[in-house]
Amino acid sequence: MKLICIGRNYAAHIDELNNERPTEPVVFIKPDSAVLPKEQDFYIPEFSSDIHYEVEVLVKIKKVGKHIDQKFAHKYYDEVSLGIDFTARDLQSKLKEKGLPWEKAKGFDGAAVIGKWLPKEKFKNLNNLKFSLHKNDTLVQDGDTALMLWKIDELIAYVSSYFMLKKGDVIFTGTPAGVGKVLPNDYLDGYIENDQIFSINIK
Repeated sequence: MKLICIGRNYAAHIDELNNERPTEPVVFIKPDSAVLPKEQDFYIPEFSSDIHYEVEVLVKIKKVGKHIDQKFAHKYYDEVSLGIDFTARDLQSKLKEKGLPWEKAKGFDGAAVIGKWLPKEKFKNLNNLKFSLHKNDTLVQDGDTALMLWKIDELIAYVSSYFMLKKGDVIFTGTPAGVGKVLPNDYLDGYIENDQIFSINIK
């Protein structure tokens, strides 16, 4: 299983981190060991003092595909979810300054939260899907896939031109504005529309 992540896919998030707006999707990969086991708390790693949450809509690939045409991309997934791309922001900043890869800041153990999967037919339009993240019962990220620079099917087509997609691969489609730091004893819960998809305790 690959975790294929898309960076800088919401303009407001690009602005909040003072990043350059890309002309094509920014792609990076987390190892499968980054997946936080179900029902397990997230423990802040010792190597970082600035771990940020980034809530994202996820899609699970259901069959093998390579060079997928965008008009057929919808045939390659049946389920959507919500997750968190935990990021060691302090470490990422140091790596970016040196022009080095981000894996240590993005792919560490537990850095990928995957919530429960829901059939995509449950939702009227995946390109107008509202989702949110609450921290300690306060809304911190309020997203809508309508604001994506590249929509889900575009991302599948683009990614599959570089990597063969296999059954079980998960695509993290990018985070909206509102990312921020977590502290011990924080509580995070994520929603797609009115469905709670995950809840996480921070230790």
